[in-house]
Amino acid sequence: MVLDPALAWAFLTALIAGATRGFSGFGGALIFVPLVSAAYGPRVAVPSLLLIDTLMTLPFVVPALRACVWRQVAPLAVGAVVAVPAGVWVLQHTDPLVVRWALAFLGLGLLALLASGWRHTGQHTLPVTLGIGAVAGFCGGAAQMSGPAVVVYWLGSGQPSVLVRANLFGFFALVTLATGSSYALNGMFTAEVGRLTLLLGPAYALGLYAGARAFRGASDRHYRVAAYWVIAAAALLSLPLFDTLIGR
Repeated sequence: MVLDPALAWAFLTALIAGATRGFSGFGGALIFVPLVSAAYGPRVAVPSLLLIDTLMTLPFVVPALRACVWRQVAPLAVGAVVAVPAGVWVLQHTDPLVVRWALAFLGLGLLALLASGWRHTGQHTLPVTLGIGAVAGFCGGAAQMSGPAVVVYWLGSGQPSVLVRANLFGFFALVTLATGSSYALNGMFTAEVGRLTLLLGPAYALGLYAGARAFRGASDRHYRVAAYWVIAAAALLSLPLFDTLIGR
């Protein structure tokens, strides 16, 4: 494929998205999906990211599975798995612009909640945890954006950054199995998805390892601030205002 502005845009986006994911344990989709969707559409961008992220994060997932707290991860994952098919249905049948506007406002709302200093002081009851997981699974099926809901939940309860990051890798590993199966059943892994995966995978991998190295020296405060910025940037970038920059 001849390098064109859309591909160059997508390549740079994949690099930044990978660095974000490697540092924080989430956020790759928040950057990748809205910006690559502006060039190729969400029905190509979303399954492409699932393949890229699944393959490139395998070296990080195995240590995280040993470090995460499964009694925290498992109920969220169960709620998410149940809700994934509903999100996939929205991805297939809803106007992409409507989805992008909705996700942008969701991200801004979650950011406002975190920035307000809110902390989850109540018990992590099973119904609440399953509900948070369902919101995450729905957003994951629709746009691979299951991270913000669980990040707000865990950061809001004062969890240390190392544990949040490990839990996120464990959570995404389980949700990815459900999402990937649903995408496959709905015929979403097309030749165009495969081509984009091969083109953008190396950039994502490079960013992923750079972000992981940066995390090693980060404090809890730095991690929390970085998470705020990731959610804020992703919410703003989800707005369809950038489409004109790449000719869509």
